[in-house]
Amino acid sequence: MAEPRVSLITLGSRDLEKSRRFYVDGFGWKPVFENDEIIFYQLNGLILSTFADTSLQADMARGELLRPGAFALAHNVRAESEVKALMNDLVAAGGRVLRPADAPPIGGLRGYVADPDDHAWEIAYNPAFSIDDDGNIVFGT
Repeated sequence: MAEPRVSLITLGSRDLEKSRRFYVDGFGWKPVFENDEIIFYQLNGLILSTFADTSLQADMARGELLRPGAFALAHNVRAESEVKALMNDLVAAGGRVLRPADAPPIGGLRGYVADPDDHAWEIAYNPAFSIDDDGNIVFGT
């Protein structure tokens, strides 16, 4: 049986510079490696990469990449007040609001922002999740 882990998430990108601006200026993440095809960001326990669409298609031996995908990535924050502030930073860095921040039925606050390649990011504060000192999220408090 495989260990319960996601090692790397790769997102296709039409324009790596626009994508880089969103992740660096919006989230404040720093690339650990980049070239003309791919950018890697070291996150808590996994790596996020943005890969030029044509290179990703060739790497996967797959035809055209579909957009938008039927998934959302999530970035949880430590306080409700951080949700709208981060969403504003992401929009200023080239993102687009999909859903303004509001309270879901389970409590807390969440909103959705698309990156320049239309990948959906949920920005959320969920009081049922805890985030440790290293930034790792744990289901339940």
